[in-house]
Amino acid sequence: MARTSPGHLRQTGHDLLGIYLNDHLAGATGGAQLALRAAAAHRGQAVGGAALQQFAGEVGEDRAELIAIMRTLGIALRAYKIYAGWIGERAGRLKLNGHLLSRSPLSSLEELELLRLAVEGKAAGWRTLRTLADSDGRLDAARLDELIARARRQADLLEQLRIQAVERVISPDSASHGK
Repeated sequence: MARTSPGHLRQTGHDLLGIYLNDHLAGATGGAQLALRAAAAHRGQAVGGAALQQFAGEVGEDRAELIAIMRTLGIALRAYKIYAGWIGERAGRLKLNGHLLSRSPLSSLEELELLRLAVEGKAAGWRTLRTLADSDGRLDAARLDELIARARRQADLLEQLRIQAVERVISPDSASHGK
């Protein structure tokens, strides 16, 4: 590769897309793990339990879609980035939340906020690929439109659940709700 400056290699659009999509894959890996953890924590609960189970399944499907797209585009999966996403999610569990041995009431609220941010990032990634689909026939524009719409629905769901968590956990009258 031609050098553009000392220590910097000239990267092609394909190289940069590979870095970009592997970064999204790392995020998707961490996000899928967090979605499973949130769904498990709410299993059987009237508020959000079934919705988070469905959401976690969709997040896993979205991650699989990203991998399929990367393979279609001939982009190598970078295992170290996948592991970094997995480790990052695990490390995120080690936070001072006022509880050492049990789940904090804040855990649900913080998880929902992190998941909402992750979904917004995922949607941005789908929109980037959708833009590329206009000039790259290997990308299915209609499928990307579906993924963008699903991300929008997921963000709306997470926002509803987040507001409910705020009301349950930290609103001034949450003590009267029987936390």
